[in-house]
Amino acid sequence: MINHENQSASHASREDHLRHIERSRLKALVDRDVALAQQLHSPEFQLVTPGGGSFTREQYLGKVEKGTLRYLRWEPGPIAVRMHDTSAVLRYQATLELEGGAAPFQCWHIDTYELRDSHWEVVWSQATKVAPG
Repeated sequence: MINHENQSASHASREDHLRHIERSRLKALVDRDVALAQQLHSPEFQLVTPGGGSFTREQYLGKVEKGTLRYLRWEPGPIAVRMHDTSAVLRYQATLELEGGAAPFQCWHIDTYELRDSHWEVVWSQATKVAPG
């Protein structure tokens, strides 16, 4: 017989673990900790930006490392998680501020993670700017 209470607690702890990983990833990007960011981003990582551009992991983390893309602030709100056995989808709104950019702005983020060799890696990331008003 399945113990749904233990299953729910385990599921919730996995969700919290992914939330922690996502917050660690965002902090690594703001702090320009490229070594940690490399560990958290899959080699197949692809980012689709609010402006519709796209970057591979090498392009994205290269820009972060060189400082041509510098996050001053990336503050996520509550993070919703949809868990599957070896994959998960995270969705949240965040306030971002970029060096040399306009005022801080809000974005929706959808990130897909995959469990590989016992650790979670972000594979795809989509950011959509929240329309004013």
